[in-house]
Order: sequence, then C-alpha cells, then structure tokens
Amino acid sequence: MIDYEIIRVIWWLFIGIVGIAFTLTEGFDFGVGTLLPFVGRSDVERRVIINTVGATWEGNQVWLILLGGAIFAIWPLVYATLFSGLYVAMLLVLFALFFRPAGFDYRSKVEDPRWRNAWDWCLFLGGTLPPVLLGVLVGNLILGLPFHFDQDLRPFYDGSFWALLSPFALLCGVVGLLLTTFHGALFLKWRSEGVIHDRSVLALEILGPMLLAGMAAVTLWVFIGMDRPEITQMAATDAPSNPLHKTVIADGVSWLQHFLTYPWMLVAPVLGFLGLTAAWLLGKGESRMGAFLFGSVGITGIALTVGFGLFPFLLISSTDPNSSLTLWDASSSHTTLLLAFWITVIFLPLVLLYTRWVYKVIWGSVTEAAILKDTHTLY
Repeated sequence: MIDYEIIRVIWWLFIGIVGIAFTLTEGFDFGVGTLLPFVGRSDVERRVIINTVGATWEGNQVWLILLGGAIFAIWPLVYATLFSGLYVAMLLVLFALFFRPAGFDYRSKVEDPRWRNAWDWCLFLGGTLPPVLLGVLVGNLILGLPFHFDQDLRPFYDGSFWALLSPFALLCGVVGLLLTTFHGALFLKWRSEGVIHDRSVLALEILGPMLLAGMAAVTLWVFIGMDRPEITQMAATDAPSNPLHKTVIADGVSWLQHFLTYPWMLVAPVLGFLGLTAAWLLGKGESRMGAFLFGSVGITGIALTVGFGLFPFLLISSTDPNSSLTLWDASSSHTTLLLAFWITVIFLPLVLLYTRWVYKVIWGSVTEAAILKDTHTLY
C-alpha cells in the first residue's frame, strides 16, 4: 500500500499533468479562436482556420472538466473554497465557454455572411475571455484569496468579485491571453498553407516580444516585489486533513528565495523563457513542428513555475494565513486517494494514447481546396 504522504504528492503530480494537458491542448484552441477574425479575411479562409481545430476542440475541452472533477474528488476543501468563493468568476468562465460550441455548431447552418460573421465573433469571444479570466485566477492564486475556515472547517469567503481585479491579476490575465494567442498562432502556422500561414507568421512576430515582455514583468513582480507565506509549524504530513492544524506567517521568504532554496526548481522558469523565445525565433522562419514543440515546452515551464512556486500550498489565504490549504491538509481520505490512483493508472494512459492516435489520424495541413470540396461534414 502506498503511504498517505506519498499518495498525496502523487496526486499533486497527477493533477498538475492534467492542468498542463488542458493548457497545451485547449490553449491553442483558444488562440485560434482569438485569431479567427484577424487572420481569416474571407469565409473560406475562416472555415480553414476553424477546421484546424474542428475535429479536436471538444476533446480538448474535456481536460478542463477532468481537472474540475479531479479537484472535487482529491482536494474537496480546495473545490469548496474555490468554487463557492469565486462563484461569479467561475460562472463568467462558463458563460464565456458557451460561445464556443454554439459558434462551431451554428456557424455553417446558414450561408448568410452576416450570420457567419456574427458567429465568428462569438468564437472570438469564446477564445479570448476564458484565458483572460483564468489568467486573473492564476494571479489571485499567487497573491492569495480572502477566505478562512471556522472550527467546523466551513469555508467563508471574505472578499468580492471586484477585489479580484487587482493590477497584478489583470497583468496575469493579459499574459494568459498573449500566451494562448501565441500558442494558437504556432498551431495555425503548422496546419495551414498560403496566406493563412503567412498571416500566422506575422502574428507570431508581433506577439512574441509582447509575450516575453509580459512574462518578464510578472516574473520580476513576483520574485522581487512579493513575499511568500511560510509554514512555521505543521501537523504530520500523513495525518487526516485539517488545515487549522498548522501555523503560517504571511510574510515569509520572498518567492525568489523559495526557488533559490530548491535550485532545481529554477529549471521551470528557464524552460519557460527559453522555450517561448526559441518558439518565437523559429516561428518567424520556416519551422513548423519545431516552433510548436518549443512553444509547448515553454508553456509547460510556465505551468511548472507556478506549481513549484506555490508548493506545498494549493490555496493561500490573504486574510487568515493559517487557513491556507496545502496538499498535506486539503486532500480526501487515504482510501479515496488510493482508489482514484488505481483508476487513473489504468485509464489515463489509455486517454493519452487515444488522443495521440486521433491527432495522428487527422493530422495534415487544412487547405482551401479541401474546404471547398467538402461543404457538408466540415465546419
């Protein structure tokens, strides 16, 4: 049997993998949606763009559902605190996602240009708003959220929706949008030809410096301008979950000092910057697969940077540091974690293999000739 302490760390890794998979796959879907009205100038060009992700967008979106379900099952205190306290923000993300299936399914039903143009802008909103809102969420995870637990472990959210829109969180939202749009341009360049390919390259040339500058600003703000909470006293890591059985001070070491304490963590931000820089340089040239793969490495590095920076925290409380949730005191029972572990060990590799097979089958450039030839089964 796997020890309680170890299985908690394993689930932190598993949920991290799901989060990265969502960012990598749904990220380029969002980016393609954001670029749609600008890279596509005619109806045929926009159909080409839509069909680069048409066969896979639904499957990619399942990673978000899986992420929410995993948090519900594995970290119920995180789910209860996050989804109740940020109820309005979560609903905004959900409503923004509504534009996507409606846009994909209804756009091609009527040939009227006004009808199709309206749904194109719906796809734009569905690709633009979620990364902004999710970026704001990540910014608030770093800053900390205003919540506390009472003695019965009932979570109480002490803030408001408007308080989430701090300058730092909004900057993270802008970087989130730049990141998905850049990722979408890399994907679109890889899967298109002609003018769409050329406009994607132009988008990469413009977005690359903006993204790197935004990432640098966020990194400096966090590493130099913020203090990180520090756990001074903690219950046994193999004990039942109770977030109040620890002592946390609000102003501990800086985020930079946290990374310097564990130098191997610095690999993550280095991968983030080097990967996206290489993707930008290669994206301006003839490289297709190489640019996209380096971009994916960079995005993975950014996700790991956030995860390593927060570790072992899952949610930081800005009003009651002792109520902050860690992977040691916010998880389900040992039995639940073990059962979910064996289910995941069996099915997650199957999902990944199936996903790889799907992309292998549908892969190749989407051309205007193919779109004009098929007016019934393609979007």
